[in-house]
Amino acid sequence: MKKFAALIKTLDTTNKTSLKVEALTNYFKEAPEKDKVWTIAILSHRRPPRPVNTTLMRNWASELAEIPLWLFEESYHIVGDLAETIALVIPPAEESSEKSLNQFLQEIIELKSRSEEEKKDYLLENWLALNYYERFVFTKLITGSFRIGVSQKLMTRALSRATDIDEDILAYKMMGNWNPSETSFSSLILEENEEDYLSKPYPFYLAYALEGDVEDLGDVSQWSAEHKWDGIRSQVIVRNDELFVWSRGEELVTDKYPEFQEFVGTIPNGTVLDAEILSYPNGQIGTFNDLQTRIGRKNISKNLLKKNPVILKAYDILEWKGKDIRNHPFAERRKILELLYAEVSSEDFPLHLSEKISFQSWAEVAEERERAREEKSEGLMLKRLDSPYLVGRKKGDWWKWKVDPLTVDAVLTYAMRGHGRRSNLFTDYTFGLWDEEKKELVTFAKAYSGLTDAEFRKLDNWIKKNTLERFGPVRSVTPHHVFEIAFEGIAESKRHKSGVATRFPRMVRWRTDKNIHEANTLEELKALIPK
Repeated sequence: MKKFAALIKTLDTTNKTSLKVEALTNYFKEAPEKDKVWTIAILSHRRPPRPVNTTLMRNWASELAEIPLWLFEESYHIVGDLAETIALVIPPAEESSEKSLNQFLQEIIELKSRSEEEKKDYLLENWLALNYYERFVFTKLITGSFRIGVSQKLMTRALSRATDIDEDILAYKMMGNWNPSETSFSSLILEENEEDYLSKPYPFYLAYALEGDVEDLGDVSQWSAEHKWDGIRSQVIVRNDELFVWSRGEELVTDKYPEFQEFVGTIPNGTVLDAEILSYPNGQIGTFNDLQTRIGRKNISKNLLKKNPVILKAYDILEWKGKDIRNHPFAERRKILELLYAEVSSEDFPLHLSEKISFQSWAEVAEERERAREEKSEGLMLKRLDSPYLVGRKKGDWWKWKVDPLTVDAVLTYAMRGHGRRSNLFTDYTFGLWDEEKKELVTFAKAYSGLTDAEFRKLDNWIKKNTLERFGPVRSVTPHHVFEIAFEGIAESKRHKSGVATRFPRMVRWRTDKNIHEANTLEELKALIPK
């Protein structure tokens, strides 16, 4: 644990990529084998389930620190991170623990089934046996909210330097549904085990947002264009008469989409499709809000399948007849996909093809982009015809060209402290629009990005002087400030007081030129919902 805590401290206190890679490389060369596996798992978001709820942890920490709970809560709201707050308020360690990271993680897994009293004893014992940063890391592992500024790509680069294995091969090895409690570093990283690859997806290729003018991409005849669908990016695998559906977040979600079982026996074995899962109510593409009724459900009922079916909108093929074809040009892969679709498609078959757009000029491509919302898409994907399917986010061959966001002017109604470096400032905001009948503001969205540091500080100062009520960490404020709020999509929602759900809301600008009565109304917002 000492080595892992020292690693996290280094990663957490530098913004230099070179230093992070160096620290990770040295760690992977020197750490015990099982600790290496757990480190890979933690940094790629494969953490064990949280064994203790945070309410109990706050109570026990305040008790151990001999401070009232209200003071702990106030400290937590100022610090902005529970693990850091606990590490700060608890008395210095009385002893030193020599347990490994693996030993701690195995104990945390077993802790979930223990009694509340046993959980308390375990936490108090270990909090008092670890120094500040070890205690911080230990608590992060308990809460399951372990996020650090290390991307999968950066970790893969360090592993490559430590093992002399190619980065793309490592990225593929770390994909899939492996369990850090049961997997050795050797079998995960060093060994070649063909049977392990039956269900494994390939690393996803990610596009950058288009920079500059579309004409800057050059000869239009060298490009393919299609709509960018607003669903769940996935890889669907058919191998050995078995189906595997993976989300981009490396989650195996086969059981969530039973419609795709039809692929087995129809789509040839040795096929991997890169595609978008889309809701398809009443025989047409639905909204992401529709799709959310399927996300997170433990059981997919017959009624839900009937009410909100899904389709797979395929736009690339990565494996064909058991052969990895990612290095083939996109145009060639696309022809294979089209031939496959022609062979298996039927009226009720849940595999659909992402249609190519016909165009002779960039102006025609731009016109199609303007139609994106009519097609229930977010914009366009532009792909160079000779491009291979690469690993991770690369510039040059694939670009996403989204439609301009929708915007409304809204009134700031609530504020909450931010996190991390903004934990001492009120930077998380809730916004309202006018209900014209009731003559009141109704909340419709939350946003915490889009302002400069100077604007955040100025607004924080105003919030502290114009608070109306406090609700724990949240403050209601005097309606006074208007902000332009942008969002990518909009749909009706019964879960929201406004009756509307927006996708990716953020602040575009502080409208100091407007008073609150010039803000938009709920009716104007609802008028933006696609018909």
